[in-house]
Amino acid sequence: MAQHSAPEREFTMRFTSTPRGARLARRLVSHRLNDWGHPYTSTINETLTLITAELTTNAARHGHVPGRDFHLQLTLTEGTFRIEVTDTRAEKRPQASPPASDSLSESGRGLLLVAALADDWGVSPRTAAPGKTVWAELHAQAKGQPLTHRVAPEPTYVDLLLATASLLRDDHESRPEDASHGGRRP
Repeated sequence: MAQHSAPEREFTMRFTSTPRGARLARRLVSHRLNDWGHPYTSTINETLTLITAELTTNAARHGHVPGRDFHLQLTLTEGTFRIEVTDTRAEKRPQASPPASDSLSESGRGLLLVAALADDWGVSPRTAAPGKTVWAELHAQAKGQPLTHRVAPEPTYVDLLLATASLLRDDHESRPEDASHGGRRP
């Protein structure tokens, strides 16, 4: 029997199976990675945040069962990040190799992105109840090799306040830039 190491870092949370829940999951993963020493503009943070966005959006869109949440788990074990998104919809399993999407289609590219960005990904049945877990792994760069990342300006207190406020907003159409104009568009 294979022995698995205990995670060095772990973040686990349940989210509503809605676009808002998916958005919050993505933002919290990005914040957690920043707290773990992988800044927002680092390759690891940006890549895992995008993978999280795709997996959680799929859970909210295709794995949604009324009254059921999806579960997210982010772990770091021996230099490998693993993101798992579990929903309660067992009959809607993604294919192991996503089909090429129609270039005119507005959807269908999410798992192609995950496959391109992740070092490995897959689907496994949920163990304790009906459903499935879609997971992706990303290997952190070896120590001593610099991470390539863009240089971003330091956020101001206003930027941080607007970002925090956007997490708490209920209406889907308001954007942080609207707040600087008193809710009016210029």
